[in-house]
Parts: sequence; structure tokens; C-alpha cells
Amino acid sequence: MPLVLYLLAVAVFAQGTSEFMLSGLIPDIARDLRVSIPAAGHLTSAFAVGMVVGAPLMAVASMRWSRRRALLAFLLVFLLVHVVGALTTSYGVLLATRIVAALANAGFLAVALATATSLVEPRAKGRATSILLGGITLACVVGVPGGAVLGQLWGWRSAFWAVALLSVPAVLAVVTAVPAGEPSAGAGGVRGELGALRHPRLMVTLLLGALVNGATFCAFTYLAPLVTDVTALGSVWVPAVLALFGLGSFIGVTVAGRFADLRPLPLLAVGGAALLGGWVVFALWAHHLVTALILVFLQGALSFAVGSTIISQVFYAAPAAPTLAGAYATASFNVGAALGPWLGGVTIGAGFGYRSPLWMSALLVALALLVAGGAFTRLSDTAGRVRRPPQVRSYTGVMRRRH
Repeated sequence: MPLVLYLLAVAVFAQGTSEFMLSGLIPDIARDLRVSIPAAGHLTSAFAVGMVVGAPLMAVASMRWSRRRALLAFLLVFLLVHVVGALTTSYGVLLATRIVAALANAGFLAVALATATSLVEPRAKGRATSILLGGITLACVVGVPGGAVLGQLWGWRSAFWAVALLSVPAVLAVVTAVPAGEPSAGAGGVRGELGALRHPRLMVTLLLGALVNGATFCAFTYLAPLVTDVTALGSVWVPAVLALFGLGSFIGVTVAGRFADLRPLPLLAVGGAALLGGWVVFALWAHHLVTALILVFLQGALSFAVGSTIISQVFYAAPAAPTLAGAYATASFNVGAALGPWLGGVTIGAGFGYRSPLWMSALLVALALLVAGGAFTRLSDTAGRVRRPPQVRSYTGVMRRRH
């Protein structure tokens, strides 16, 4: 794999830290800004909404820029809004900075994914995607728990300052390692790439990505209050629990990257079923310390193994959209990241307790399995009709009329 992929993953690490770190800071932010836990959780949803809206818009805008210029512009905006977020005392301003940061993050990730998949062999897109997403999972292992530790020691604002500082070496990495060539749009231009979104396989893949990642973020966003209130761990252990989830996610995305290009369907079928069972068991046994810790690790691994494999399939489902495929993948990932925390906040706000996001995660994965099963059945039926000789179809019709 080209060295530039790993350098881009450094930038993704900084941005992933920002996206996920609120999981360990929500109680402190809610207390400091005098808002409810669900309202603080909506900061994660706002970031995700910005990613969904920004991914296609920023990708289209970046078609006129060199890759280096686009990535630098997005990174610098991302850095500056984190400085503003660290200084503000207003929930509204903090919410706005999360949206702007998400727009910049969306543009960066869309261009980075397009760049990464263009630098590798045609059948290595899954592995290239896993390297970039590995930056996100490392953010879960190191960045998110580190942000939680900083929040406990010096307040949640220190985590925002840390993300701004992390962006500085990412800027240097882009300047020194990213090719300056223009992004390559498909033969049909922007209109042709947007038209590729109508392909049924791509639409199903995007829906599956949204559902599975929605389940991941639904549980992960409220993991801190879950382990303190249900599992009865002290708040000092929250960073360690977040790191355990992140370690699992890093292992999951790394292992999946080895198989996503070769055997994606078995990986998704087995991994999806295991993921569903894991969320159900977690919801039932969240009060049991050892079981909860094991499931934090396993669900992190399964969530990112399945999720990253689905995201990589976007690039196979949209060969006519080499530039916007990264935007589609980013949008799919973050539709789930917006939907999950919102649904989890609704269930908590309705009085169902901190276990309820786990049940909601199980429901979202179950929906994904139903959608995948229905899509596979339709594709199999279509393939069967295409392959069946005319005389067989005619004979089948005669037999049906006789009965």
C-alpha cells in the first residue's frame, strides 16, 4: 500500500477524534452548558448531519481544485472551528461549530477516499478504505479515551484544543505527501456521477451502511452513561471502556480489510448476524461487569468490520462515479451517525433508561439484515429469470396454467 494512504489516515485520526470524542464528554458538556444529556448527544448528531449534507456538496466543489488544495482547505477550516468551539460558552455556538467542522471533515474524507482508491489496484479498494477508516478506529482507541482523560483533568474544552493541535501535523502530511493532481471525475461529469446514485445496488449498499453505522453510533454515543449508571463503573473507568471499544473496532476494520475485497458477502452475513446477537445480549447483561466489558470489545470489532466492508462496497457499486463515490460512502456512514444518537436520545428521553440505545441498535441491525435478505432474494430471482432458457419459461407457464 502507498505511504500516502497512511499519512492521510493521520488526518482522519484527528477528525475521527473530534467526531467521536463527545461520547466521553457528554456529561461534562451537559453540566457546563446547562443542557440535558440528550441535548448534548445531539452535538454528535449535528456533526453527522453536517457530514451527510457536506459530503456531496464539498466533493462537487472540490472537483475544480487540486487534491492537495482541497484537503488543505478542509483541514484548515476544521482546525479553526475547533479553536472557536474550545472558547465558546454558548450551546448554540458550539452546535454551529460542530456543523461547520463536519462540512470540512466531509469534504476531506470524500476527497481522501477518492484519492486512496485511485492509488491502488482495482480489486484492492476494500483494503485502501480500511486503512483510512483505521484512522477513525485509532481515534476510538487513543483519541477518544484521551479526550475523556483531558476532560476529567482540565475540562471538556481541553479536548477541543487537543484536536486543533492534532490537525497541525495532518496539514504538514498533506503538504508533503499528497499528489497535487486534479481529481478525476467520471466520463459523464458531475451529472453523470450523480446519476449513478440511481443504481439499485448502490442504493441498497448505502441504506445498509446507514443502518449498521446508526446502530454503532446509537450505542457508542451513550456508552459513558451506560457503564456508569447500569454497569456501575466509576467515571474514572470511562476512558478505558472507550479505549476497549476502539481497540475492538481497530482490530475489526483491520481484519475486515483483508477479506472485504475477496469474500464480502460471507463476511457481511456472518458478521451481521453476530452483531445483532451481540447487541441483544449486551442489552440484557449490561449490568454484569465482565460480560459488559467483553461485549464492548466484541461489538466494536463487529460494528467496524461489517460497517467498513459495506462502505468499501460503495466503490464497487459506483464504478461510474470515481469522485462522488467517496461522498456517497461518507454520507452513508454519517446518516447512521446522525440517526443513531438521535434515536438513542429519544429512547432515553422517553424514560426507557440507558439500556434502550442498545435495544435500538439491535433493531437497526435487524432492519439491515432484512433489507439485505430482500435485496439478495430479488437479485437471485432476477438472475434466475435471465439465465432460464425460453423453452423452460414457456414450460413453466404451461404448468402454472394447468394448475
